[in-house]
Amino acid sequence: MASVFKRGGKDSTGYWYAAWNDEQGRRRTKCARTTDKRVAVRIANKFEADVALRREMVIDPEVDAIGQESRRAIEAHLDDFETRMRAAGRTEKHVTGTLRHIRAIVEFAGFQAVGDINAEGVNRYAGMMSDVGRSARTINAHLSSIKALTRWLAENQKLPRDPLMGVKKPNPKSDRRCERRILLPEEWPWLIQAILDGPERYEMASAERRLLYETAIQTGLRSAELRSLTRGNLVMDANAAMIVCKARSTKNSKDARQHVHRGLAVALKAHVACKAPSAPMFNLPHESKLAQMLRDDLDAARQAWLRTALDAPDTYSQRVSSTFLADVNDQGERLDFHSLRHTCGAWMALVGEHPKTIQTVLRHSSITLSMDTYGHLFPGQAESAVNKLHATMVGPSVSLLATGTEAAPAVTPEFAQRLAQRAGDETLHSPATGCEEPDPNRAQTKPPKSRPVADLSGVVRPGATPGTSSGGGTRTPDTRIMIPLL
Repeated sequence: MASVFKRGGKDSTGYWYAAWNDEQGRRRTKCARTTDKRVAVRIANKFEADVALRREMVIDPEVDAIGQESRRAIEAHLDDFETRMRAAGRTEKHVTGTLRHIRAIVEFAGFQAVGDINAEGVNRYAGMMSDVGRSARTINAHLSSIKALTRWLAENQKLPRDPLMGVKKPNPKSDRRCERRILLPEEWPWLIQAILDGPERYEMASAERRLLYETAIQTGLRSAELRSLTRGNLVMDANAAMIVCKARSTKNSKDARQHVHRGLAVALKAHVACKAPSAPMFNLPHESKLAQMLRDDLDAARQAWLRTALDAPDTYSQRVSSTFLADVNDQGERLDFHSLRHTCGAWMALVGEHPKTIQTVLRHSSITLSMDTYGHLFPGQAESAVNKLHATMVGPSVSLLATGTEAAPAVTPEFAQRLAQRAGDETLHSPATGCEEPDPNRAQTKPPKSRPVADLSGVVRPGATPGTSSGGGTRTPDTRIMIPLL
């Protein structure tokens, strides 16, 4: 039986509470949020009636449970969503950024319960972001955050469906505000010398900064991954040396085993020899200062490069106007610390490493990402491909007589043999001695197959006598050979 009561007794001035037995027989209580007893009784009776409908399967319990979850406040679900992200091994930066994006959208659109979330409000937020000049990449990040929430809600039966399934994210490539430049191979020696000759920066000694930059380029590790390294992450044996970055610190949540040159490994081993086992391998500054530290070192290298031309005014003037060792190059691409990872992939492409090797070193999720980023840097690929294609078309040097102004491609006997066989001919007379009439007495075992033909202008079949027809009469030279298309 349903009943109502007040906490603190019936003379209390607070809200009435409803009590009833659910479909499993458990006693349930809930605040009716009213001080009127008659209203509270009606609410309690409604709860009891719903139990009877669920028990008789008039109301689907799963649908009803989803409906109840959809009426819960968004903040209550965000607590569960945060727990799920942390259990999945997401970094603190990712978790806090995702929650910040979601709360900004919820506040702008006025959503209260998760059932209030709709595509219209989210699209209005994206439009507002675009109007105030935010980049497509930033808008994409915000939309990805709230779409991750609604997808999780639908998968865990807290919403009947994903209300943002149709929301399209902008393409970050169409509105890149910051294009990264790579370090040129010619810039590296100047940078290293400037570091060794320069002062300590951001509490990092010169020798340590050199090891940091060299490790970043050889391994392609990201700044957060480099920050997580300790002495125990350096592994050396008689055959190889590598840096092992644990899954909890990598972007794809998988262990990264990055090989390094043995000379670098020896230098790193000497660098961490006096450090505690759990101490960071590199004393990195705050992430907001990391890019500026690299730019300061690059600027010092540029100044040293300019000073070497002070005695040659013309050369000095040319160097001042160039972007060599500048943090922004002539294409507007800017240097930051992540550029060292970009440099890792670019230098491997420049020396002709296979794209699959680049994908493995940089731990890209697909070969497409590697090719889209570095494919244009592979040296001589287009020229080599054209030369190979030409060699395939020409084949061995069996030339055909050409009557036009341009030489015709050669057709080898072997190639002609394959063509004839594909066309269904029983035999091929090679070499041909002239144009022959077909023998009407020769029986055909099967009708010839129909094949499209190609007109190769300016080609005469070897051995044919120009100016004569198959019937022995004089005719205009026929300069065509009909070859079936395979």
